[in-house]
Amino acid sequence: MKALVLSGGTGTRLRPFSYSMPKQLIPVANKPVLEHVLRNIAELGVTEIGVIVGDWLTEIDRVVGDGSRFGVRITYIQQDKPRGLAHCVALARPFLGDDDFVMYLGDNMLPEGIGAVAEDFRAARPAAQVVVHKVPDPRAFGVAETAADGTVLRLVEKPAHPRSDLALIGVYFFTPAVHEAVAAIAPSARGELEITDAIQWLVEHGAPVRASEYTGYWKDTGRTEDVLECNRKLLGDLAPRVAGEVDEASELIGQVVVEAGARVVRSRIEGPVVIGADTVVEDSDVGPYTSLGRGCLLRATRLSDSIVMDGASISGIPGLHGSLIGRSAVVGPSEHVASHHRLVVGDHTRVEVAA
Repeated sequence: MKALVLSGGTGTRLRPFSYSMPKQLIPVANKPVLEHVLRNIAELGVTEIGVIVGDWLTEIDRVVGDGSRFGVRITYIQQDKPRGLAHCVALARPFLGDDDFVMYLGDNMLPEGIGAVAEDFRAARPAAQVVVHKVPDPRAFGVAETAADGTVLRLVEKPAHPRSDLALIGVYFFTPAVHEAVAAIAPSARGELEITDAIQWLVEHGAPVRASEYTGYWKDTGRTEDVLECNRKLLGDLAPRVAGEVDEASELIGQVVVEAGARVVRSRIEGPVVIGADTVVEDSDVGPYTSLGRGCLLRATRLSDSIVMDGASISGIPGLHGSLIGRSAVVGPSEHVASHHRLVVGDHTRVEVAA
């Protein structure tokens, strides 16, 4: 079995971050979402992974490389612009050949893994096996209507009146039968080749298609709120570890990871918290549910429930909560009159200022 990971989306809901980095490299618990995805796939015993990329090939390659540190071999496949999930399958056909494969959206987080679903697929080998999850409002998803035994009867993309609460969550298993289906379908009204249309074509032509309900934690990390929620989930499973320096005037409480080269000075850290390599925390109060990336500086600041990306600096801030701070950002007090705020704000930024 091979794998196809889709990392070519534009990430409009994660602006302004997605202007300067692919959304799949947003860190959760100090690891890019894409790294979590690749490790999940490697756990299936899959070693050949094709990664669909758009304009961010260089950036993704810099972070992920050839896959050797995950025990896999990565082949990058470039797509000029998003043209639909089924188009990704067609584009990757030379890589996939006639092998079975798992297709995985690169911004999906399933920390409990998909091993059980993979075993079911390998045992039965239906033409397609979709992974579904019950959601309160399925109208924003592809929706699967199934028989009692899990056989898929019908798939509908973003139905106005859903007849099922089983949403497709971006993990699919296929045999080579899917290639005929992809070749047979036409672009949808939005001009894309929809994978739901290809799977529905298989259903209508009598091919076996099954659905597996995923009952573990799942999150599409497409919005800031989703990234922060997922960060809380993963940090909750931290095992405490101190490889850096913590002085006697500091206090670590609960699940705290201090990576090698990091320093904690005169500070209170309440876990779950991860402090990245070479980061310095001085005279600060951090946590819980906070991730500090590599090479950050935190000084005289209170911070909780937040993600601070590599190289960021935060000084003299009495209270930050629920924040996502970008790479090499600088956050600090204004030099102007205290009754005024001074902002330098990029496109699609949201700023919340206390009265």
